[in-house]
Amino acid sequence: MGAGDTAADFVYDGLFLEGKGPEVKKYAFVGAGNRGTYMYAVPMSRNYADTAAIVGVFDTNAKRSALLQARIGGHVPVYEDYAVMLDQAKPDVVIVTSIDSTHHTYIVAALLAGCDVITEKPLTIDEDKCELILEAERRTGKQVTVTFNLRYMPFMGRLKEMAGEKTLGQITHVHFEWFLDTKHGADYFRRWHRQKQNSGGLLVHKSTHHFDIVNWVLEDEPVEVHAFGATRFYGPTRKERGVRCSGCEYAASCEFHIDIREGNYRLLYSDCEDVDQYYRDACVFAEEIDIEDTVSLTARYARGAMMSYSLTAYAPYEGFRMVITGTAGRLEAVYSESDAGGMSDGVGMGMGKMIRLFGRHGQVIDAPLAEESGGHGGGDERLLRALLIGGDDEGGRQATSRDGALSCAIGFAANRSIREGRPVRIAELIKLG
Repeated sequence: MGAGDTAADFVYDGLFLEGKGPEVKKYAFVGAGNRGTYMYAVPMSRNYADTAAIVGVFDTNAKRSALLQARIGGHVPVYEDYAVMLDQAKPDVVIVTSIDSTHHTYIVAALLAGCDVITEKPLTIDEDKCELILEAERRTGKQVTVTFNLRYMPFMGRLKEMAGEKTLGQITHVHFEWFLDTKHGADYFRRWHRQKQNSGGLLVHKSTHHFDIVNWVLEDEPVEVHAFGATRFYGPTRKERGVRCSGCEYAASCEFHIDIREGNYRLLYSDCEDVDQYYRDACVFAEEIDIEDTVSLTARYARGAMMSYSLTAYAPYEGFRMVITGTAGRLEAVYSESDAGGMSDGVGMGMGKMIRLFGRHGQVIDAPLAEESGGHGGGDERLLRALLIGGDDEGGRQATSRDGALSCAIGFAANRSIREGRPVRIAELIKLG
C-alpha cells in the first residue's frame, strides 16, 4: 500500500489486494508448477495489479500451491478442492497450467461454472477430450483461449508477414524441422511428459506449438496426416540406468544426471515429493517411457498446400528451420540460439537467426529482424500483456479453442497414424463445423 492508504481502500471480495478497484478481473489458477508460477502468477502480481486479481490457487500438491502463494505475497487463498475454489472465489477467468491430461477436466468445469478459460498448450491430449471441451464451450457460450506464445515472437510475426506479402504467390509447401538439444529434449523424458497418457507425446505436447504456427501462417486448416515415429535415443536403449537421478549408481558417469536438491528444483519438486511421489529426476532411459523422440510426418491442407515436419529430441544444438515454397518464390527461416561447435556462419546449421526470400527471377531479400528479449524469444511477455490488457489483436495472434483443436488434431492424427500405419483424416477425429 502507498503512504496514506488504508486497508479499507483495498478490500476486494474479502481480500487485501493492493491498488485494485472493482474494475479488476478476477483470475484463479489450477496448476502451481513452474509455468503457472513464473509465466503467469508472479508477473501478474508484480506488473498487472491494476487489471488482474488472483483470487485462488489450486494444485493437487498442496505444498506447491503454498509455494506459489508465497511467491506472490501470501495473500491469495489456497484451495484443496477445485470445485470449492470455483464456488467461493468466483473467478472471471481460470488459468489452466496443470498436467496436459487433466486440462479437459478443469476447462469443462470452469466453463460450466460460468468462467472463461486461459489454458496452456496443448488444449488437451486426445480427440475425445477435445470434443468434451468444444461441446462445453458451445453449450455455455464462454470462451477458451489457448496460449501459443510462439505467435507473439517478433521472429514469427516477421515470418508470417513475409509469407503474406504476396511475394511467394500461392503457397504450395512447408518444410519444417525442429530440433531439441539434449538439455531441453531430455527433460521431456524425465518428467511426466514421458508417458502418452499424461502428455499425448511430443507430437501433441511440443509439436502443437509448431503445427499452430504453420496453420497460422498459411491461414488454412489441415485435412490429412501420415506419420512415423520411434524412440531411438531415450527409453530403454542402454543397460546403465536407474529409477531416478537421486541415488543412482551411474550418477558420476551419466551425462543426463541432474540434481534436483538445488535452487528452484528443490523448492518446487524435491521438497514436494512426499505429497504425491512425483519425481522430477526420473531416468531418461526407463522402461516406462512410451513417447517418441524421433518423428516425421506429412500433412495436407484444405487449399492444397502440403507440410513435411520432423522433430528430434537429441540434437547437438537447438532451434528450427522452416522453408515455405510458393509459385513465385521461396522463404527460408533459420532460428537457433546455440552454436554447433563453432561451425556456423550465422545463417546455416548452427547459431543464427535469418529470414531470407528468394524470388524466381533472382531476387534475394534478407528480412530485417528486431532484437528479442524475454522468454521464448520475447513471446511470453507479449502474450501475457495481450491476455491481461487486450487491445487490437494485430495479426490474429490470440488463439481460440478452434485454433487449439486444429493444432492438436495434427498430433492426434499423427499418433493414430503411427499406431495404425495409415494416413488419417482430421475429420475422423474432431468435428468443427
